[in-house]
Amino acid sequence: MLLEPGRVCIKKYGRDAGSRAVVTKVLDNGFVNIITAKRKKERRCNTKHLEFLNKTIDISNKELVNKELGSS
Repeated sequence: MLLEPGRVCIKKYGRDAGSRAVVTKVLDNGFVNIITAKRKKERRCNTKHLEFLNKTIDISNKELVNKELGSS
């Protein structure tokens, strides 16, 4: 499944374009909550603005999330 918490993706548009992101929560109507490498604050994002990668991580492990976001 593409839309799931912990899915690693890349932002295609906006201020964080080109940076890695991790999905933290799946919302309705094509939106998800993400955190990115450039801005660690969780916020809402349209799924059309994301390119999903074939990698999923455990979002409860903060060290793993920071390692994944740091490796751009």
